[in-house]
This record gives sequence, C-alpha cells and structure tokens, in this order.
Amino acid sequence: MNPAPSSADRGPAGPTPGTAAAGEAPAAPALPLAGVRVVEFTHMVMGPTCGMILGDLGAEVIKVEPLEGDNTRRLLGSGAGFFAMFNRNKKSLAVDVKRAEGREIVLKLVAQADVFSENFKGGTMERLGFGHDALSRLNPRLVHVSHKGFLPGPYEHRTALDEVVQMMGGLAYMTGPEGRPLRAGSSVNDIMGGMFGAIGAMAALRQRESTGRGQVVQSALFENTVLLVAQHMMQFAVTGRPAAPMPSRISAWGVYDVFTVRDGEQIFLAVVSDTQWSLFCDAFGHADLKADPRLATNNDRVRARDWLLPVLRERLAGFGAAELGARFERIGLPYAPITRPEALFDDPHLRATDGLAPLTIPADASSAGREVSTRTPLLPIAFDGERLPVREPPPAVGAHTRELMLALGYDEAALARLTAQAVIRMA
Repeated sequence: MNPAPSSADRGPAGPTPGTAAAGEAPAAPALPLAGVRVVEFTHMVMGPTCGMILGDLGAEVIKVEPLEGDNTRRLLGSGAGFFAMFNRNKKSLAVDVKRAEGREIVLKLVAQADVFSENFKGGTMERLGFGHDALSRLNPRLVHVSHKGFLPGPYEHRTALDEVVQMMGGLAYMTGPEGRPLRAGSSVNDIMGGMFGAIGAMAALRQRESTGRGQVVQSALFENTVLLVAQHMMQFAVTGRPAAPMPSRISAWGVYDVFTVRDGEQIFLAVVSDTQWSLFCDAFGHADLKADPRLATNNDRVRARDWLLPVLRERLAGFGAAELGARFERIGLPYAPITRPEALFDDPHLRATDGLAPLTIPADASSAGREVSTRTPLLPIAFDGERLPVREPPPAVGAHTRELMLALGYDEAALARLTAQAVIRMA
C-alpha cells in the first residue's frame, strides 16, 4: 500500500486555515497541529494524556475502543475522573479488532495517519497486527508512540503502574516521612509520560520533514520518576550526603513552611532571600530578628531554623490566614493558601482567565451513570495570550464511528452489516 497522503489530500480543497474567502469574516488561526491525524490505542492515564495534548493542540485524535468502550470509563474511586479528564478533543471509533474486518478498518485509518499511539502491555499490538514493523510497511511516514513502564532494558518485561515506579524510583521515599514512603497525590508519572510521548511525537513529526520517514518514540514511567528525583541524585553527588525525605529535609530557605494560624487555618509562607527577609521583618515589626546577626543571611537562617521557626510560629499564630496572605501579597512575598482540589472550580484566577472550560461528560464515561456538566482545566500554556479550547467533550462510545467509516469509503449498507455482525458500534 502506498504511504499515507498528506493532510491536504484527506479532504476537499478549501481556503487555507486562518484565511477567509471573499466577503467572509476572518477565520480563527489554525491550531498548531491542525491537519495531523492520530490513531490512539490507549487506556487509563499515560497514553490518553499524550492524545489529549496532541488533540488540544489541534490534531485529529481517533480513539479506537472495544465495542463495550474503554474500561477506564467504568473506574470508580480515584479513577472516576480519568476518562473525563484525558479524553477530550477526541473521536471515538468502537470496533472489535479481534475480528479481521475490524482490523481492516483500523489499518485503513493508519494508512492515512501521522501518529499511532499506544500504551498496552508489550506484545499486544504485535499480536493484533499493529506492531511497528507491520504499520511502518503500510505507512513509512507513521510516527509510532509507545508508552510503557520501562524503556528497553532489564526491567522492560515488568508490569508497572504509577505507584510502582514511584516506590522503586525514589519519589515515594522523598515524599513521605521517614519510614513511611508515600506516593504523590496525583498520577504524576502517568501524566508526565504522556507529556513526553507528545513531545517525542512532535519532535519526530518535525524530523520527518527532512527524512520523509516516521520512527518509534518511546516514553516510560520509571525513567520519568528518575528525572523527577534527579535533583536529589545530584544533591548527593555534590554534597556526598543522601537527601532526606521532604518532611524532614533541610530546606534551602530559612522560611519555607506551612504555618498553622488563627482558628486552626493553615497557610504556606516563604521568605527566600535577604531582601525578602528585610521586607518581612519590616512589615511585621520584627526589628529584633532583622538586627540579629545569627539571621543575617539566608544560609544563617537555614542553620537557625530549629529555633527560628518556633519563634515565627508563635508570633504569627494570632493572624488569620487571609490577613497573612494579603500582607504577603502587598509586599511581594510568596505565600499560598492550603487548597483542596474541588475548591479550584471557584478559584478567582482560573475563572477570570478562562483556565477552566465548560465540559459535558457523557453518561457512559461517568461513574454517576448520567451526563454531567462541569468545567475542566485547560493545558497550562497560551499562544499569544489565548488558551487552547476544548473543541469536543469526551466522546460517547462509538460517537464518531459512522463519520469515520463513511470517510473511509464504507457505505450505509456496509455499516448496517458490520453493526449487525458486532464488528463496529455506532452511538
């Protein structure tokens, strides 16, 4: 089969994106990855994050799902938000790839694709006929993104999860108190793995412009963790002393901690330079501390933390958290309220800057069993001051099967036959 056509060959000719025909209002500028087609075989968080990023940037991301839908749709507990968060700006093709006709549909899509993304256990794609060698023969320009637990090496046969690699990669040790390793409070490695998969995909697409060929991009959870703790590895290399877990670490800053204040409220306060120390002491009337030679420099204050922090805790205990925050903000010092995730829906900065976009979660992607209307965080980047939009909500199972199949040349009779034979599912 011939290599995939360019994006310009996939549809009828029209005005260049970002331009307008005579008499029409100027069109919005095309998103950065407009015209890029991604075929995605992913579940859970890591692979879907890659597709979400590419989709947010404008790529057409086609999520291939089994007829019953991605199992992630049905997760409870801490997994209940996975599908809703990481599958926006995607199309759903529900197809049984264990059937020859189902595999044929996917191969027709891949022949027209720029990126193939997957995060299933090693060997799964090969058994289905979707391994890199087979797909690259079909489409030599294809970029194949593989999200795994480990990059190639002695560990690559192991099954990995975010928590597994946090434990073995030192992150859990650094997060919890001594003797109590604790995973980070988010799927940090899964999300980071998807980010690096997307970065690799974009780099490979850029390199394809000069080579004319795609390549395999690999991203892995364990290596993500190693990068996250690399600063602590380098700390040991520089000092010869192992890094202490974060709850018992020696901070790099004299004042850099959570303070419990009036009515039991908590607030994080930081004073990280000598100039900030002077401002802090002046603002709170701590002339004695400002004049104390034992506290003259940040390093002096780090060495004095054992007695300095109890003094500051006592002096600040009578303030309200909001009052402290307002005073710190007025003089330009770092501070932060201790916020729960659900409170971010009402965060004034996010609301004022359109950092949260309206989102409708379909019933088959909601553990509530019904459609849910909410808002969702956007990617934390802006282009000329504009955030990337949510163009499409997370799709219902098979929501785009008809559209995609018709575009591949199947007619209504074929759709009816394949549906009756349980090869495809249409929403």
